[in-house]
Amino acid sequence: MKNWLLISTMLMCQAANAGTIVVGGEKGLPSIKQGLALTKPGDTLLIKKGSWYVNNAIVDKKIVVQGEGWPVLHGADKYVILTVTGKGAVIRGLHFTNSGYSSMEERPALRIIDASEVVVEGNRFTHTYFGIHAANSHHFTIRNNTFQGVTRTEQTTGNGIHLWKCSHALIDGNTAAGHRDGIYFEFVTQSIVQNNRSHHNIRYGLHFMFSDNDSYTANAFHDNGAGVAVMFSKKVIMERNRFNNNWGPAAYGLLLKEISDSRILHNAFEQNTVGIYMEGANRIEVGYTSFRANGWAARVQASCAGNNFHHNNFHTNTFDIATNGTLVLNTFNGNYWDKYEGYDLNRDGVGDVPFHPVSLYSMLVERDPNSLLLLRSFMVGLLDKAEKAIPSLTPENLVDTLPFMKPIAL
Repeated sequence: MKNWLLISTMLMCQAANAGTIVVGGEKGLPSIKQGLALTKPGDTLLIKKGSWYVNNAIVDKKIVVQGEGWPVLHGADKYVILTVTGKGAVIRGLHFTNSGYSSMEERPALRIIDASEVVVEGNRFTHTYFGIHAANSHHFTIRNNTFQGVTRTEQTTGNGIHLWKCSHALIDGNTAAGHRDGIYFEFVTQSIVQNNRSHHNIRYGLHFMFSDNDSYTANAFHDNGAGVAVMFSKKVIMERNRFNNNWGPAAYGLLLKEISDSRILHNAFEQNTVGIYMEGANRIEVGYTSFRANGWAARVQASCAGNNFHHNNFHTNTFDIATNGTLVLNTFNGNYWDKYEGYDLNRDGVGDVPFHPVSLYSMLVERDPNSLLLLRSFMVGLLDKAEKAIPSLTPENLVDTLPFMKPIAL
């Protein structure tokens, strides 16, 4: 009881001592750095509406930096604008613009380094090279911010949100466009990406590298060079995301490379060049997902094993499944295929005849991409009909033995 009274008294004293330092306006301080120098832990630095040129102001205390009327922090196309380090800072309601570009270093508008319990929420980032760059940090939140980069080339454009060597991060409710990658993870663990919208980025909407035990849920990735890439990672949960309109000669809704022991559930892939591309992917569960109007719904390379596709709907895709080998070590049972022409005599909702989702023509395209010129031709139709009657070239064990007669309610 005495300890509780002591803690309560200390918290009340801290609240009583907390103050507000004002920058801008008629009676405020003239510079942000001057205001930061005067703050104490627990204080609020209130920045009034206006415009400031800022060269790497440092926030190293447990304070709230709060904007009023969207004050503009300008990097003069040269500088990092704000650096946050230490524990417990909150950055809210600011407009970061024109941070510096460098070909030698990653120069963001807002840098988070060696920090924890930081919250960055409700800010705007425009015309920035990197929006937020976080490194060596843990237990922090980046929430409800908007990022609009300067679209140049892949080599001269940074990422909207970039995390390196971090853990227990929450990336929630942000919108990122016009960057190289909207969101980028490298050596990031135990982190969550949810409710974000990443679109019109040059390379990927979301990019994972060497990042294990993470999840991304309920995000929208559309009109990017490619939607999402997850590489050299394991135990990644991918649920309730939408992958739309990611078109191009090397574009995918979702690219999986050297990934294992992960789940892809309750997602939607619509109008992508390739819905899911899998190379060196093992023990992945793909279920309760819609593939609609893609060039290829899924391309599963021969280097993949132990993957399980079940309870998925395949609608109006040019090719449902494609592979580049004859030995298939994955299962495709219990899906709906709109190309299925079988029957259901016992009316249990499951087709009585197995379905082979790989067509002869798709195998030819894998070997010679130029044969796509024959798409929709009469000759291609004859080839596929002949292969169905006398299978010979398509993988014999890539088969759905339990195809559903009607689409699955997802």
